Amino acid sequence: MKKFGIVITLVLVVQLAYSQQAIIVEKSGAGTVLLFLPGFTTPGTVWNETIENLDGDYESHIVSYAGFNGLSPIEFPWYETVKKELIAYIKKEKLSDVTLIGHSMGGNLAVDVAVALPGQIKGLILLESIPCMLEVMMPGVPASALQYDTPYNNQMLEMSEEDFIKMAQASAQNMTNDPSKAALITEWTVHSDRKSYVYGYTDLLKLDLREKLIDIEIPTLIIACSLPDREVVSANLEKQFRNLKQKEILLVDDSKHFVMFDQPEWLYTQINKYLRSNVR
Repeated sequence: MKKFGIVITLVLVVQLAYSQQAIIVEKSGAGTVLLFLPGFTTPGTVWNETIENLDGDYESHIVSYAGFNGLSPIEFPWYETVKKELIAYIKKEKLSDVTLIGHSMGGNLAVDVAVALPGQIKGLILLESIPCMLEVMMPGVPASALQYDTPYNNQMLEMSEEDFIKMAQASAQNMTNDPSKAALITEWTVHSDRKSYVYGYTDLLKLDLREKLIDIEIPTLIIACSLPDREVVSANLEKQFRNLKQKEILLVDDSKHFVMFDQPEWLYTQINKYLRSNVR
């Protein structure tokens, strides 16, 4: 078992031309390269316990995003800028045989990177991530209808701190079974840059990566919680990932969105099993 805490961490910063940081990447360990991508508003530290429970020798690269985790915001579009800088980081560091492990929005970034750098990506693990959120959350609404300057976004930007905290608390309760972790998720949201939160989420809703899946040739592990209904979730995942050639879909019970909080031991087992079979 690797002990994340005893490894000296190197912070590698990718900068944009106008000197803003789109991402920071913390690097630890030595061995096969793993790149960990957290979800929206979530710091890279969400992966710490997972990294501590890896079996084998790995060089872990843990990403955090601008506008969150105390990092300064960047210009918009937010998602596209983060994606480009992530690809630039992998090229700059000359990383090869990389396995991408992404949670939620991090899974979307992992798909985009796998398509952009097929020669450098060896494995793909997607946790609670789908290629087109819009189809599930707002069926029938075209992506072109989603813009930054809308009454809803403006309302979110103008929302009082008190109301924003209440909204964040209600959302967090639906993301984990653990009250202490829900408080942590709330804290991450509340301390985010408000414009990055609002406009960044608009960027995510506009994403549709389903056609890009056709170009991914590597084995992919897809993990999702079975809520609210196992059959419905399974059917939706099969539909969303129809174009992905090599995939295994696993559903986990008694868990909400943050599987690493609700079913950590089960998650560690599945990740280690995938890495043993496909990467090492």
